[in-house]
Amino acid sequence: MLSHMQNNPKKAYDNKDFLNSHDARSIRVLCELLEPDLRLKEQGVENTIVFFGSARPKSTENADAELKNFLLQLPEEEQWSDSEKAQLNQLRAIARLSKYYDQAVQLSEKLTQWTEQYPEKEKYFVCSGGGPGMMEAANKGASQAGGKSIALGISLPFEQGVNAYANQELSFEFHYFFLRKFYFLYHAKAIVVFPGGFGTMDELFETLTLAQTNKLHKKMPVFLYGKEFWDGLINFDHFIKWGVISPEDVNLFKVIDNVEDAFLEITAALRVEN
Repeated sequence: MLSHMQNNPKKAYDNKDFLNSHDARSIRVLCELLEPDLRLKEQGVENTIVFFGSARPKSTENADAELKNFLLQLPEEEQWSDSEKAQLNQLRAIARLSKYYDQAVQLSEKLTQWTEQYPEKEKYFVCSGGGPGMMEAANKGASQAGGKSIALGISLPFEQGVNAYANQELSFEFHYFFLRKFYFLYHAKAIVVFPGGFGTMDELFETLTLAQTNKLHKKMPVFLYGKEFWDGLINFDHFIKWGVISPEDVNLFKVIDNVEDAFLEITAALRVEN
C-alpha cells in the first residue's frame, strides 16, 4: 500500500524567491514605506533637521594627513605621471572641501544640544543619508552631543551600510530612492545643504520644487551652507533673468556661511514654527 507523504507548501510571505521577484515589487515598496514609519514612531521621531551633502569629504585632520602622505611618496615633479597628477588634484580638492565636514559636525552637535530643551515628542532629530562625508559628520555631531540621530541609507555598490555614528534603532537601508526621499522630507522641519555633487543637487532641487509648488503643506526653511561653494556654483539670478522662476522663488532658501550664523538662523526658524 502506498503511503502519502504530507505536503508542506511554503507560505507566500515566507517565499523569498517570490518576494525578491519583479511581481512582488509593490510589496517591497510597501515594506519600505511602512516599516520605517513604525520604527520612527516607536522612537518618538516627529521632527527632523536634515543634512544633505557630499559623501567624499573627511575630517580636515584626516584629509590633510592623506594629502601630506601622498606628497611625501611622489617623485620629483617633472617625473609625475598623469594618474599621479590626477590623484593629487583629487586629494587637494578633498582637503579643501573637508573644512565643511568639521563645520557640519559642529553644527549638528550644537543643534542636538539645543533640542534637549524640548519635551520628547517635540525634539528635533538630526537626520542624514547615512553614508560617509557630510552625512557621517551630521551623525557624528549628534553622537558627540549624546543625542540620537537618524541615518536613511541607500543600497549602493560603492557604499556598504550606514556610518557608525547613527543610532542602530534609527538606521535604515533603502532600496528605492523615492521612498528614501519621502522620509527625508516627511518629518523635516529644516534642511541644511552642504556642498555636494549630483546627488545633493537632486535632493536640493526636488525639495525646492516641492516647496515652490506648495506640495509640502508646511513651512520648511532651506539653508545652503558655504557661500564660496554656492556662489561659485549656481547663479540663481540667471533663473529670474530668463523667466524660468519667479523673483520670490529665491526666498525659498538662504545662504549661510558659518556655524554660529547657521545655528542662530535654524533655531530662530524652528522657534517660529513651534
